[in-house]
Amino acid sequence: MLRNLDIDLLRSFVTVADLGGFTRAGQRLGRTQSAISLQIKRLEDQVGRPLMQRGPRHLQLTREGERLLPHARQMLRLNDAVLADISEPDMEGLVRLGVPEDFATMHLPVVLAEFADAHPRVELEVTCDLTLNLERSFRDGRFDLVLIKREPEVAIDGMRVWREPLIWAARDRISFPGDGPLPLIVSPEPCVYRHRAMAALDAAGIAWRCAYTSTSLAGTQAAVRAGLGVAVLPREMCASPLVALDGNVLPPLEDTEIALIEAPHASPTARRFCQHMVEALERGA
Repeated sequence: MLRNLDIDLLRSFVTVADLGGFTRAGQRLGRTQSAISLQIKRLEDQVGRPLMQRGPRHLQLTREGERLLPHARQMLRLNDAVLADISEPDMEGLVRLGVPEDFATMHLPVVLAEFADAHPRVELEVTCDLTLNLERSFRDGRFDLVLIKREPEVAIDGMRVWREPLIWAARDRISFPGDGPLPLIVSPEPCVYRHRAMAALDAAGIAWRCAYTSTSLAGTQAAVRAGLGVAVLPREMCASPLVALDGNVLPPLEDTEIALIEAPHASPTARRFCQHMVEALERGA
């Protein structure tokens, strides 16, 4: 008797494998953790094999799960491409997107890949840069859409699509001096993270100095790893071997926001991509 794999179950399986857990997969797909767990169980019943080993702190694919994963990805790509071809057969053209480097590194690869797979005739041109440069280029008409960092209280056109918890990142808990100015690793002016760090330290009466200035996320992380100072980073960017300093060591930081702005005369293709980004980021927020 022929058996059919459920595309919805495969999508949950791939998302769990990519994000490493049921809770985060549920957040991405707009379902509860228990609903995702039930879907994986249903998929395992369909294939007749266990696909994941669940531990208290980790999740690992079984040998059968590893074999299924590339097939599942291929089936999802084909499914999405077929639906896009039928429902939006004329979707094509160039979409120019500007985005901060750190946000692009952590959150956009899956969002972009999903859209590219579903709309193969659309060309995505993505530029990573500092917020100031992105804003300037957007005003000059070089982008159809732009994601920019902003302070929550600042009125900037566009919609909020992400809110970022910020932390103090250091090589270790003794990588800054007990006396003397605190060495800061920052991006060039103007930068939301730079402003947030200096304002928090000034309000707490803590002396500081700019020890290292970098225009790239990789440069900032390398300087922190070398112990040259501390930096303000999104929490998700503070991965081992870096450590996050709690509020008892340095003053707490307010969250910052990512806003999405669409050009007034954006093409229908760009507007469709904008809608896709909003929906995808809402699922992952």
